[in-house]
Amino acid sequence: MFSALNAFRAAVGAGLLAFPSCAALAEDKEDIRIRVGLGGQIRPDYLGSNGTEWAPLWDLSIARGSNPFEFEAPDDSFDIKVYSKSGLSLGPAANIASGRDRSDVGARVDKLATTIEVGGFAQYEVSDSIRLRAEVRRGINGHEGLVASLGADHVWRDSDNYVFSIGPRLLLSDGQYQRAWFGVDDESAINSGLPTYRPDGGIYAVGATSGVIYQLSPRWGLFGFGRYERLVGDAAKSPIVREFGSRNQFSAGGGLTYSFSIKR
Repeated sequence: MFSALNAFRAAVGAGLLAFPSCAALAEDKEDIRIRVGLGGQIRPDYLGSNGTEWAPLWDLSIARGSNPFEFEAPDDSFDIKVYSKSGLSLGPAANIASGRDRSDVGARVDKLATTIEVGGFAQYEVSDSIRLRAEVRRGINGHEGLVASLGADHVWRDSDNYVFSIGPRLLLSDGQYQRAWFGVDDESAINSGLPTYRPDGGIYAVGATSGVIYQLSPRWGLFGFGRYERLVGDAAKSPIVREFGSRNQFSAGGGLTYSFSIKR
């Protein structure tokens, strides 16, 4: 399942990244520069899990001419910039959130399907080294809830030779999202022996994300990321998290990048 899911992510991400670039590139004759990264990552089995799984990791960046590749944090959703001026960018965003099986929690609680989330983003570049970003997305299947993220990133870079970033995150959601992930309804309580639990919306996690890209040669490079989230509020009090999971959520991964140009 994870191979197919990541293949789909790659296809969608490539399309979303390429779309605006191709439109702009049609107006000039500058070369197109592409950087592709492939590797692996370790991440929680599901949101709130105390176990981990291995999954593929990919990255795709597109630039024009001698312009450096645009900075993107490791946890940015796929997006299309429909407005970009004076450091402010706006547009639609999309994400695919992994689900949870009944067997994942060792009890007969509701299964949660892999969810396609769609919404929008806004980001503002305060300076060359500070970026603020907000995303709001709604699940169109699966949890069908509303989820949002607020973040800031401090970026150190030397053109494309190296890029390092780190910054805090604040994750919020409505009650429907939290009940899908952390709630226990009457039927699940009877089947699992867990107490009934109905969480409300609000802040469900705080954390930090860091990423790095380092160019070894004009063609080859390294990339990696690390992410930590701490469940808080009603999410942290969930019987599912307390009995079968953990409030601490870690993810990390890395791989190789390959850069090339398409002559125009």
